[in-house]
Formats: sequence, C-alpha cells, structure tokens
Amino acid sequence: MPKKSTTANLPASYAAAVEELEQLIGALESGQLPLEDLLVQYQRGNELLAYCRQRLQAVEQQVRVLDEGAASVKDGAP
Repeated sequence: MPKKSTTANLPASYAAAVEELEQLIGALESGQLPLEDLLVQYQRGNELLAYCRQRLQAVEQQVRVLDEGAASVKDGAP
C-alpha cells in the first residue's frame, strides 16, 4: 500500500507537532485504544516524528550557516 503524505496532515508548527505527539504517546500507553486505532495512531506518530526531525535538521543547518558567517566576520574575511 503506498504511503499517503499530504501537507494537509502537517502540524502548524514544531510545538504543535510535539504536543500532538505527546498526546498520541499518552493514548498509546494508556492501552485504551481499540486495536484498529493502534496502527493508525502509530503511523501518525511516525509522521509527526519525521516532521519534528526534519524541522530540527533545518534549524541546525541554519545555525551552522550563521556560525560560519560569524566566524568569517571574526577572522576578518569578507
């Protein structure tokens, strides 16, 4: 079965993704979800985790670029 990935399912922000992920983890750990919902919620958790990792990597890259620019200024490089 092909994976569905749409921007409509993306959270509004990193914070919203973390909050939803925490709620999902709580629901999964509670043991109260019907079996049919477990897989759907687990898949959603994986989507949110991938989104959070991607956002963190993007921010890390931006920080690296800023650090390199600051180092160039410090060294007197144009």
